[in-house]
Amino acid sequence: MDIKPFILPVAFLVIFYFLLIRPQQKKDKKIKEMRKNLKVGDKITTIGGIIGTIKKINDEQVVIEVGSDKTRFAITKWAVGNLVEDKEEKDK
Repeated sequence: MDIKPFILPVAFLVIFYFLLIRPQQKKDKKIKEMRKNLKVGDKITTIGGIIGTIKKINDEQVVIEVGSDKTRFAITKWAVGNLVEDKEEKDK
């Protein structure tokens, strides 16, 4: 049996894995870790673009406070996009 016809498809699969699948898995793992380590007082941005401060955390929900009138509402943890870093923290 000749193995040459299988080399090119296998090479494409390996390249596809290392260029697309693996980086996405690393990104997903980093986001899950960030959501797991949320704490009261953290400033966050939701996946919808809302910026707020965490006031309460449950198993699946996060209560955030937004705006100058300090409106509070609950979102699910998966809706947290990322943490907002203060400029003072970046300077440290």
